[in-house]
Amino acid sequence: MNDKKLEIPKDFFKQFKNKEEFKDFFQSLFKEGIESMLQAELDDHLGYEKYNPKGHHSGNSRNGSSKKTVKSASLGDMVLSIPRDRNSEFSPQLIPKHSRMSEQIEETIIGLYSRGMSTRDIEEQVRELYGIEVSEGTISNVTNRIIEHIKEWQSRPLEKRYYVLWMDGIAFKIRHNSKIISKTIFLVIGLNEDGLKQVLGMWVAETESAAFWLSVLTDLKNRGVEEVNIACTDNLKGFTQAINSLYPKAQTQLCIVHQIRNSCKYVTWKERKEFVADLKEIYGALNLSVAKDALHRFEQKWNTKYGYAVKSWKNNWDNLTHYFDYPNEIRTIIYTTNVIESLNSTIRKYTKTKTVFPDDSAAFKSVYLAIINIEKKWTMPIRNWGAILNQFMIKFDQN
Repeated sequence: MNDKKLEIPKDFFKQFKNKEEFKDFFQSLFKEGIESMLQAELDDHLGYEKYNPKGHHSGNSRNGSSKKTVKSASLGDMVLSIPRDRNSEFSPQLIPKHSRMSEQIEETIIGLYSRGMSTRDIEEQVRELYGIEVSEGTISNVTNRIIEHIKEWQSRPLEKRYYVLWMDGIAFKIRHNSKIISKTIFLVIGLNEDGLKQVLGMWVAETESAAFWLSVLTDLKNRGVEEVNIACTDNLKGFTQAINSLYPKAQTQLCIVHQIRNSCKYVTWKERKEFVADLKEIYGALNLSVAKDALHRFEQKWNTKYGYAVKSWKNNWDNLTHYFDYPNEIRTIIYTTNVIESLNSTIRKYTKTKTVFPDDSAAFKSVYLAIINIEKKWTMPIRNWGAILNQFMIKFDQN
């Protein structure tokens, strides 16, 4: 690179009466420079400079130019002459095909969009920052490029083993066939062998079923996941059946917090405190044997009044109590789906301004960008990972 300083006469800038005149001059200078660089790109593509005899019978040649309006972060709108070749093979790198604005502006639009700003707010922000107008269609075109990133992200290879999977869904209002309906984007977080959390993918559906979860888990398996040890869920419909078919050694741990909330729906307010205290004797027990005794006492005391709640604990007992097989360090990370609920809560903060999405693709874009922002903070392994990893290996790597 040439570091030689450009010498400008001292009186050069006196010719400009105001900043508008200087901006016009600088824009014309910048425009001329860009167009010269584009011509140099074409020279390199063709293998010869303009009017050079080497171009005779070369199989390709110059073919005039086309006008293209681009948006610059510092100079606003500019009309450039983009050179063409006769074979239409020339693809300039400086001003890529189909690009009409600088990378800086595009990154700003995507950044604002990822933080939940509405299209109107983005228009205003870009106008204030760069002094240029961008339409709703332009913003949509810029953010639509994220779809290709989502496809790559959704199909990327995964690790062979995840000690824990957390699964849950987040509901959105989405326009579908001219109607606004509720759809759920289901998310899966995996805990890998380094103790790091990763969002493995997202899938949209109107309803849950064993077939739906089978398709999700098949996707994970096709992307390289060979082993899952523990799956933490909120009693997702059809999930246990699906995971048993693909990962028969995996244990399904139902979220205790959700189970408590669902049980309390049937309890009167004046008895709820006592009811929850008795439940704590079950889920807070030292081991499974003590928990069974507490469940028996709980049933004797509350079955007459709140039989449905008691029945729910008994029916789900096996999948509610797997965490008793583990020491406290592992219990704290698998007995609840707080990990993914925290993710969902943060996604809500990013998407709260979007009350209705025009289609699935728009919802995917917002959720994906929120996930990318959130995952930037997931740089450290979970607490006490060394001890937890050792316990996992003792439990699952005995064979």
